[in-house]
Amino acid sequence: MTENVVVLGAGYAGTGAIKKLQSELGGNARLTWIADVDYHLVLHESHRVIRDPDVRSDITFPVDQITDPTTQFIKDEVVGLDVDDQTVELAEGDDVEYDYVLVGLGSQTAYYGIPGLEEHSLTLKSLDDALEIHEAVTDASQNATRGDPAQIVIGGAGLSGIQTAGEIAEFRDIHRAPIEIHLVEALDEIFPGNDPEIQQALRDLLEDAGVRIHTDDPITEANDDAIEFDEGEPLEYDVLVWTGGITGRDAFDDTDLEKEHNRLPTEANFQTSDERVFAIGDSAIIDQGDQPAPPTAQAAWQAAEVAGENISRAIENRPLKTWEFDDKGTVISVGEKAVAHDVKPALGISIPVDTFGGFPAENLKKMIAARWIADITSWNEARKSWSSL
Repeated sequence: MTENVVVLGAGYAGTGAIKKLQSELGGNARLTWIADVDYHLVLHESHRVIRDPDVRSDITFPVDQITDPTTQFIKDEVVGLDVDDQTVELAEGDDVEYDYVLVGLGSQTAYYGIPGLEEHSLTLKSLDDALEIHEAVTDASQNATRGDPAQIVIGGAGLSGIQTAGEIAEFRDIHRAPIEIHLVEALDEIFPGNDPEIQQALRDLLEDAGVRIHTDDPITEANDDAIEFDEGEPLEYDVLVWTGGITGRDAFDDTDLEKEHNRLPTEANFQTSDERVFAIGDSAIIDQGDQPAPPTAQAAWQAAEVAGENISRAIENRPLKTWEFDDKGTVISVGEKAVAHDVKPALGISIPVDTFGGFPAENLKKMIAARWIADITSWNEARKSWSSL
C-alpha cells in the first residue's frame, strides 16, 4: 500500500526534510508539502532585508525550485493536527490525510506575559516582518532630525537581536539617517549563555557601530512610546522590535500530543508521543540527554537529514536512527562585519584561534548560507545570491 507522507512548514526543517524524503522515498509513498508561503526563506539572512528590501530576491526560493514533479505542494495555514483521524487541518482547504507527518512549522514569538509588548512591538520571524521593520525604521528616520533622532529599540540580545541592530546601523550609515539604536537585554550580557570571548567581540562590534547596549534590567511593560524596566528609567522609542524568545505554534493547542509550551517533545529519532508524528526544528524539543537540541538553523539542517531517512525507515519497518547534534560553531554578522567562534576545522584546514572576525568570518558566514542554498537548489543559485549574503 502506498503511504501518505506529509511535511508541514517551509523553513529549514521542512525544506531540508523534503529534499531528503524526495531522495529516500522514490515511488514508495505520496509526498505532500504544506506551508503558508510558497517559497523557502533563508531566515538567518532575513535581517539583510531590514537594510535593503531588494535582498529578498536572493534569499527566497520558490517551492518549484525545490520540489520534484511528484511532490504535491499546498499553500495554506495549518490550524490543527488530529492524530486520531490522522489528518492535518487547514485554514482554507480540506483536511489532508496522512500515514506519517513531519512537523516543521517553526515557532512564534514569546512575550513572557510582559504587558503591552505584543501590541507595541515588531518581530523578525518572516520576510514580511523584515519588510515591516524596514518601513518602520524608514518612516521614523524621515520624521526625525539630528537634534531629535529616531529612537529604535531592539529587545533581546540573542542572535536575531544582535543582527537586527547591526542592519539598522548599516541603514543609518548608508542613508545618513538621524537614528539612535538601543539593544536591550534582561540578562547581564549580550548573546546570553555563550562564551565570554564571543560576547565581548560582539559587544565591541556593536559599540563600534554606535549601538547603545542596555543589560541586566528586564523589560516590565511596553506602552505606546516607551518601555519600562524593573529598575532603570523608561526608554522612549519610535520603533520597538522584540526578538526575545520563542514558543510553539497555536496549531498545536488542541492536538492530542504531549506538549511543552506548544512545542512537541521527541526522542532523538524525532518521534513524538504518537509514532506516526515526527517533529524537528523549532516545533520540537528534541531529546539530547542533558538538554534538548538548540532551536537553531544549524540544528534544523542536521536534523532534517536524519528525520527524512527515519520516515522512510518507519514505512519499511526498519529500526530508526538516533540523532546527535554536532555543533560546528557560531558565526554572527553585525552589519557587514562578522564574528566566528569555535568553528570546527573543515577541508583539513586548522583554525588556530577560537574567536575571529574580519574577512575570514565574513566570508565564512556567506559560505554557510551559500552551502544551504546550493543543497536545496543549486550552486548556480547560491552564486547569484552571494553578494547579498
